[in-house]
Amino acid sequence: MKKLKLISTHKLCIAGLSFLLVWTLSLSSTAQNITATAAFDTNSIKIGQQVKLLLNVTYNANTGKHISITWPQINDTLTKQIEVVNQSKVDTIIADSSNLYRLTQTQTITITCFDSGSWVLPPLKFLVDSGTISDVYTQPLVLNVSNVAIDTTLAIKDIKPVLGVNYSWIDWIKDNVYQIIIAVALLVIVILIIYYVRKRLKNKPIEIIPEQPKLPAHIIALERLDKLKNEKLWQEGKIKQYYILIAEIVREYIENRYKIQALEQTTDEIILALRSVAIDEESKNKLKQLLVLSDLVKFAKEHPLPAENELSLSNAYDFVNGTKKEEEEVKK
Repeated sequence: MKKLKLISTHKLCIAGLSFLLVWTLSLSSTAQNITATAAFDTNSIKIGQQVKLLLNVTYNANTGKHISITWPQINDTLTKQIEVVNQSKVDTIIADSSNLYRLTQTQTITITCFDSGSWVLPPLKFLVDSGTISDVYTQPLVLNVSNVAIDTTLAIKDIKPVLGVNYSWIDWIKDNVYQIIIAVALLVIVILIIYYVRKRLKNKPIEIIPEQPKLPAHIIALERLDKLKNEKLWQEGKIKQYYILIAEIVREYIENRYKIQALEQTTDEIILALRSVAIDEESKNKLKQLLVLSDLVKFAKEHPLPAENELSLSNAYDFVNGTKKEEEEVKK
């Protein structure tokens, strides 16, 4: 019984080792069927020139299962010196026309270099089935980059001479035809508007507004005195404003009535100017009283009695009525 168990265990071990060996050989066989290559279309360039790097991965598609190949991630550079200009998509083609299951994935990468010297492109790694099968690598490549030969004995000059441009006004019109059309259209519209407005104004009869006859000076003065009386300024404590307005009304009346610049003259100058005017003494005295008291309030901060406030307004009325020029009433 014990002997039978030993034989059974031995057979199981042999079977397991055999399966592991077959699986390993299958993986190795699959890896051997996948090859990766890399090649430059030229391995010698001048600084700044471009060269094409051709990458190929060839494999058998009839291995009984799907094969997944992950290409290396290529960014802006392959190495510190080798820069990537652009790269094509990965294409799949038949590698051997006699074997339709032998496929090749290919990609072209355009590269350049701006440093002189011999630069090694290390092997590129391709993952097979996400690394479950041995990965494949391309062979390393060497890119030789040489400087551009410069003859330092020659003078520095432009790469190309200055080119002359034959540009006429006809060419300018062709280049700006739409802007010209718009400008002309706007000009025509403005001209038409001006013509229309001038024609309307020319045909429209001129409306003559008759000048309103000017009111007599005494009517204006009496109306303003009535308004001042109704405002009751001195009763509300606005003594200074009250006397400023009385003096202004009377001075403006004298200026309009006798053509004396009373608004710009002092009280003494006004009294002196009225000496040559036919005004009775009583009217002159009343005028002098209200102007002098007005000056005292404005400049000396005088505080008149209520009776004096009433007297000043009464004297203003009397002066205007006593010196007014009789004129015809203005028809409204």
